[in-house]
Amino acid sequence: MFHVVFYSPKIPPNTGNAIRMVACTGATLHLVEPLGFDLTDAHLRRAGLDYHDLARVITHPDVETAFSALPGRIFAFTGSSTSSFAAESYQPEDALLFGPEPDGLPEEVMAHPRITRRLRIPMIPGRRSMNLSNSAAVAVYEAWRQHSYEGGL
Repeated sequence: MFHVVFYSPKIPPNTGNAIRMVACTGATLHLVEPLGFDLTDAHLRRAGLDYHDLARVITHPDVETAFSALPGRIFAFTGSSTSSFAAESYQPEDALLFGPEPDGLPEEVMAHPRITRRLRIPMIPGRRSMNLSNSAAVAVYEAWRQHSYEGGL
C-alpha cells in the first residue's frame, strides 16, 4: 500500500488526523524527526482517537533514513509545482511526502535525488495552503482510487 511521509511535522492534531486516515486506508505513516511534539501528546492522541493501535506509524531520525526505508517512488507535494497530483499514475508502494505547516518542504529535501516529481494540489488562487492532514488525505484517496480502493469495502 501507499506511504505517507510527514517531514518534521509541527502540529499534533494534524499528525493525529493522519494516523486515523492511514488506519482507515491501509497506508503507512512515516514521521521524519525532529517532530514539533511528543508522540504521547494529548492533542495527537485525541485527534487519532482509538486508531493508534490500528495504524502503522514509523518514526525516522532524519530524511536519509526515511528515504532509504521507502521501497517506491517519492512524490513531494508543494505549492511551488505546476504539476497536478491528479495527473500522476500512482503505484503501490509510492510515497507521498509533505512538509510542515506553515513553510512546507525545504528546497534541499525537494532537490533530493530520491524525489521522483514535485506535485501540487490545485487550489483557488490567492490561498497559501491546505491543512496538512487534509492534503495528505486528498492525495492518499486519489492514489487509492486509482487502484479501485483495493482492500477497502
